[in-house]
Amino acid sequence: MYTKDLLEEVRNITLSDLELVNKKLVYLNEEQLSWKPSENVWNIKEVLAHLNEYAKFYHTAFIDRITKTRFKSPGEVFISSPLGRSAWKSMKLGNAKNVKRRFKSMRSYNPSSEISLITGNELSTIQSELKEFLKIIELSANVSLRRVKIPISISKIIRLRLGDALLFVTYHNERHFQQISNLMSLRDFPKK
Repeated sequence: MYTKDLLEEVRNITLSDLELVNKKLVYLNEEQLSWKPSENVWNIKEVLAHLNEYAKFYHTAFIDRITKTRFKSPGEVFISSPLGRSAWKSMKLGNAKNVKRRFKSMRSYNPSSEISLITGNELSTIQSELKEFLKIIELSANVSLRRVKIPISISKIIRLRLGDALLFVTYHNERHFQQISNLMSLRDFPKK
């Protein structure tokens, strides 16, 4: 995959996520943000809290590794590692924008288990986090997407290539924004 194509894909998906927040989610009321179709499904606030907690970890790791790397020359072509490809492919939505594989969230990233993740500022935080991620994508264009390594949230020992980590985080975000869209399109979703 060409480096410029990878960066364009993660940028476009992130812009689309930000557009959903700015054009739809900011206009939802508290009842809509807190509505659940059933007890075991996250509401919109919980989905956003989950994304914000992941962003806190990954954005810090991205910025730290990008700013400290000695691998300042970006390659024209990016080659995924087998682990990296497996990670981001598991997150990527299907062609019909459907979730191909479900995952159980770690307790520390699960707002159903960790109530403290719900701050009441989920919308403003996700707006800031998505804007910061766009800046991280721009910074990534100046380093090697293959040689810079990013630790993953479940193990600091396991690291992904920067390009794989960007795809992983982007597809993870896209997956959850699709989850929000699906919630909003349910027949019983509260109207204003």
